[in-house]
Amino acid sequence: HLSSMLDVGKWPVFALLPPEELRLIRQACVFGSAANEALYVTVNDEVFALGTNCSGCLGLGDLQSTIEPRRIDVLCGKKIVSLSYGTGPHVVIATADGEVYAWGHNGYSQLGNGTTNHGLTPALVSTNLLSKRVTEVACGSHHTIALTTDGEVYAWGYNNSGQVGSGSTANQPTPRRVSSCLQNKIVVNIACGQLCSMAVLDNGEIYGWGYNCNGQLGLGNNGNQQTPCRIAALQGVNIVQVACGYAHTLALTDEGFVYAWGANSYGQLGTGNKSNQALPTPINTDKERIVEVAACHTSHTSAAKTQSGQVLMWGQCRGQAVASPHLAHFSSTDDVFACFATPAVTWHLLSVDGDDYLTVAQSLKKEFDSPDISDLKFLVDGKCIHVHKALLKIRCEHFRTLLNESDQDAIEIHQFSYLVYRAFLEYLYTDTINLPPEDAIGLLDLATFYRETRLKRLCQETIKRGISEENAITLLSAAVKYEARDLEEFCFKFCVNHLTAVTQTQAFADMDHDLLKNFISKASRYGAFKN
Repeated sequence: HLSSMLDVGKWPVFALLPPEELRLIRQACVFGSAANEALYVTVNDEVFALGTNCSGCLGLGDLQSTIEPRRIDVLCGKKIVSLSYGTGPHVVIATADGEVYAWGHNGYSQLGNGTTNHGLTPALVSTNLLSKRVTEVACGSHHTIALTTDGEVYAWGYNNSGQVGSGSTANQPTPRRVSSCLQNKIVVNIACGQLCSMAVLDNGEIYGWGYNCNGQLGLGNNGNQQTPCRIAALQGVNIVQVACGYAHTLALTDEGFVYAWGANSYGQLGTGNKSNQALPTPINTDKERIVEVAACHTSHTSAAKTQSGQVLMWGQCRGQAVASPHLAHFSSTDDVFACFATPAVTWHLLSVDGDDYLTVAQSLKKEFDSPDISDLKFLVDGKCIHVHKALLKIRCEHFRTLLNESDQDAIEIHQFSYLVYRAFLEYLYTDTINLPPEDAIGLLDLATFYRETRLKRLCQETIKRGISEENAITLLSAAVKYEARDLEEFCFKFCVNHLTAVTQTQAFADMDHDLLKNFISKASRYGAFKN
């Protein structure tokens, strides 16, 4: 199922996984002080972890780091709908059943289990939540908040600045409902900065509580708040989404405008300067309507996506301060964090759309050599290869001419082998080749014959990667035969560098007379026979 494979290629921690494993990933999260921890969910709903396992944050039951993915058995089959992490790090998830699990660092009770012992395996957070269904979780550095289906917010953990919203600054050991002025209100979206919490209501109002020394609560002052306060300055503006950076906040309106407030020493507010703002400030996005804002409590980076699919970024970008929204040539806000945030962690759970949407390239790849709707077959060495005339005409000049002149539905091929011809046709569907070097020679011959320059280059690369003392002469002869000059040069140099071994091979003994003469004179010019 090629379908909805999650592209995690921009996150270095996944570079260790083999392609067949990467193809199975449907959800992923990268976190940790150096983006060195990762969790992912496969198409079979299995959950795996890899990384340094700081504070047991991988949920594997021990403190061992692992470069190989290990399965978190207790989470397999759970269907994760929301995931967040702190800087301890601690990790919290909400499942499709509305349950909350937490593990990792617990020095401030951020796991909500009433203790301060680190949690090495995912444990159900049950106090006050057993009868509730949680849909979204958000973590600050050492506190956690959760949103339920009925619009209530629960909070627990570190509370030095009032970020738990309980009206005090005592740490909160188990989940407690955030009420005061949120009583009887319906919350639809939550986010946390390092030491503050934000909530968006169904009526478009936005509330904040906790640390406020940089103005990140948007209240026009710098005083911490121990209970939720409405951002009065946004009266009459309908907020639909909030995102929090380390100490700054971004809010998106129902008309696609963005407001920003809080810390700004890296230009993360996008105002064009580096002055903190204690009140919501409208950001200039070049009249582009915004559909998503993105920030993460571990960094000072901001990103947004426009209705037309463009991605903007600002704030701290790889150590540079970018004070105004800058067009990044990415397809998602996730890429901004992968490439420009420090640390390069995910700002939310990466997920592929559950629908099995195939890109144009994936759809074509899937139809190659499939008889279903094929309208042409090639017969090679008595075997059949099913293809589509339209695609061949679009992809190859030779076929454009050939198929326009004939309307046959089967073509016999005698001059190339089945393996080579199938590889050529598959290349027209996929842009890639997958052949051992000896077979790539036959494909090189075909590419030369059909004047397919790029294919010729791919074959040469494949051959170079597969050269050995055993096959060097065979490959050299082929390069000469098909006039692949730089490949000939490459094979020749290899033969000279491995002269003793190469001259003892069977291929050398069977070498064509003219080629041998040519080889010896060229090698002596190279000084290969000087002792």
